[in-house]
Amino acid sequence: MTTMMRRKPNYKRGDVVLAIFPDSNMLTAKPRPALIVQANNLRTGLSQLIVAMITSKMFRTNHRSRVPIILATPEGQQSGLITDSVVMTDNLATVAESEIDRVIGSIPMNKTDEALRHTLNL
Repeated sequence: MTTMMRRKPNYKRGDVVLAIFPDSNMLTAKPRPALIVQANNLRTGLSQLIVAMITSKMFRTNHRSRVPIILATPEGQQSGLITDSVVMTDNLATVAESEIDRVIGSIPMNKTDEALRHTLNL
C-alpha cells in the first residue's frame, strides 16, 4: 500500500487564513481569520508564519494600525470573510503552519503595509 504525502501549502503574503490564533495571555487560543503579513520566501528554516489578527468587531476600526475590510468592496469580496472585518496590525502573532487550517481568500497589502509602518514605527 502506498501512502500519499501531503504537499506543504505555499502560503503568501496577503493570504487570509483560518488559524489557531493565541490570546494575549498566551495560555489560550481560538480559531479565527488572520492575514499573513510576513515576506514571501523568508526562509527562516522554521515552519511558522507571522500573521495579523482579523476581527469582526468593527468598532475597532478607528486607529491607524487597523484596516477595515468591507464585504461590499472588491477587496472584501476576495477576502473570503463572511462579515465586515478589521485587520489589526497592532495584534501580530507567530503561528506554526500546522495551526493554519486553510486559505480562505486574499487582500491587497497596500493599506495593511501602511498600517504596519504605523504600528512598527517604520
